[in-house]
Amino acid sequence: MAQQSSYNAPLKSKVQTHDIDEQAHSLTQWQQKYDQMSDGSFYGFIEETDYVNIHVFKEYTERALRQQCNIAPNSVWLGIPCQSQQSKINGLSVASNQFMCRTSDNDFELITPEQFNIYGLVIDWNSIEYMAQLQGVTLKNLSSAQSARLSVSNSSLQTARQIINSMVVGKGFGLKTESQQDMLNMLALHLLQADNPQQNIAPSYKHRKAVVDKVKDYVATNPQNPITITELCELAFVSRRTLQYSFESILGINPLRFLRLTRLNNVRRELKKLNQDKPISVIAANWGFWHAGQFAKDYTQLFGENPSQTVKNSAQQFKPPCSTNL
Repeated sequence: MAQQSSYNAPLKSKVQTHDIDEQAHSLTQWQQKYDQMSDGSFYGFIEETDYVNIHVFKEYTERALRQQCNIAPNSVWLGIPCQSQQSKINGLSVASNQFMCRTSDNDFELITPEQFNIYGLVIDWNSIEYMAQLQGVTLKNLSSAQSARLSVSNSSLQTARQIINSMVVGKGFGLKTESQQDMLNMLALHLLQADNPQQNIAPSYKHRKAVVDKVKDYVATNPQNPITITELCELAFVSRRTLQYSFESILGINPLRFLRLTRLNNVRRELKKLNQDKPISVIAANWGFWHAGQFAKDYTQLFGENPSQTVKNSAQQFKPPCSTNL
């Protein structure tokens, strides 16, 4: 039995939250930022199980999100929606017979719909390479843009969902830890083996993605500057029509809505800061919202609470517990 001592019992956890930033920070070793894109208060949860070289999880998000993600170092992520739901990775729509895949060398962006469930598997890259050598399997080239979404049979995807669900929510089919981990290794190997045809990306994808990325970088560098559509067209050297088409095909929203959602999410983060003492109207104005009434309406519609409620909720969260003198 001594040879099995390295297989400690997997660590299980579940986090439930009503805050998108808390949700984004809850995945083990991930670096993420979530922006809310649909109206209403947020609810989400993450159930996860952590093995020696593999991390599996199930995530639920009630609102539509734009997620900017980077996974744990020296690893590869496989993302499998629980059902055929409209989602995008790096602007590419994910079909019902596809799963998402990225390595730690590639930051990526997800656009997810409301009431979105996804299973995830993150495996150490050295482990999967070692398993591939043992099995005589050649792995797909995961550094290309095409590898952001990979096609397999629907039965393979359903099997993957059942295996991950049992490891996360169930009892791992009653198997010992080392057998659970081996099953997950073989699952990853099966999904990543290089026996599927390369996927073709429309010729205009690279240009559309470059337009959107250039605008996103500019907005991130000049977060509080007023920005017009004309300015963005000049920046990207494209027409208004091309700019609109690029954003709608890559992010699923038009550029004006992208600017508004980005600023509203940034206002909310500033309102939540500890010991923040600026008036709400000043913070809103700093992010380009000059009309107080319209700002409050847009903010409440997006987040399901008005700005003052956000401030109040954040203050209560950081408030130290009361002490009672006996």
